[in-house]
Amino acid sequence: MFAGAWVADEAYPLYDSASCPFIRSEFDCRRFGRPDTAYLRYRWQPSPPCSPPRFDGVALLRMWAGKKVMFVGDSLALNQYESLLCMIHAAAPDATTTVSPRSGKISPSTTVTFEEYNVTLVYYLTHYLVDIVTEKAGRVLKLDQIDEARNWLGADVLVFDSWHWWPRSGPTQPWDYIEADGKVMRDMDRTVAFTRALKTWAGWVDANLLQTTTQVFFQGISPSHYKGQEWGASPKKTCMGEMEPLNSTGPYPGGPIPQQEIIRGVLAGMAKPVYLLDFTFLSQLRKDAHPTKYDGGIFGQDCTHWCVAGLPDTWNILFYAALTGQDD
Repeated sequence: MFAGAWVADEAYPLYDSASCPFIRSEFDCRRFGRPDTAYLRYRWQPSPPCSPPRFDGVALLRMWAGKKVMFVGDSLALNQYESLLCMIHAAAPDATTTVSPRSGKISPSTTVTFEEYNVTLVYYLTHYLVDIVTEKAGRVLKLDQIDEARNWLGADVLVFDSWHWWPRSGPTQPWDYIEADGKVMRDMDRTVAFTRALKTWAGWVDANLLQTTTQVFFQGISPSHYKGQEWGASPKKTCMGEMEPLNSTGPYPGGPIPQQEIIRGVLAGMAKPVYLLDFTFLSQLRKDAHPTKYDGGIFGQDCTHWCVAGLPDTWNILFYAALTGQDD
């Protein structure tokens, strides 16, 4: 499902972003004046003999009746969550929805309920999955502690993601110290720290979800496009002004994201089956699908997140294929 190529398809996009009430400014490229539309009109064609199912939002609502679906992670999980809300809303435009809190503010979560179907979709913000605790000395990122996870119990479907914030340093880094094995440090190798935190998360999943029917997914690492040499362009090139995907059948010129292998390894060692939504490669090809400057002035040059409508809709088609057993 995750190997293939992008093909132009005039049947896309699957919905008009202007009619979706759930898109945050930072993903709403059309509203903020993105003039080109070709990026909306690509369909992921998996390598034969795979072909993804047609997304059926009403069938999904019926399947999820009475259930709670939760996306847990950073803004890339939010990107997928908002795309899914738009896809379901397009399929059931007259369904009554309740947003909580009403402001849509995320602290630390936001919920949308499709009332007639009693389906609740939640986004829960956590940059690292493990806890950050404010202590006398400052904010401590605790690699062995995941008390916050009690808020994720009771979900019927859980989709996790992490990595984007791990390399971050300087004034936007939201912690002062890092703790592992009871030892507090100023810093450590971020990939080592990420691996440790992921193992803490895996331990929690196995301890708390193994005996449940909860379905667990992990979102593959979403790539950014700030370094042109990664797709065979000049090193000074970013995603700004890019209007078409990389049409590559071979491996991505910049290679795989190394931390993706760490995720694979941790998931393989778990008792609870976790489905890897392996979006990395197909997203690496989409240098054209970022908000760039059309994000309401929030980031200015955004080559990290994705326009909605856009690439995350494909993530959700493949998520739907996995949920409905049509992924082989």
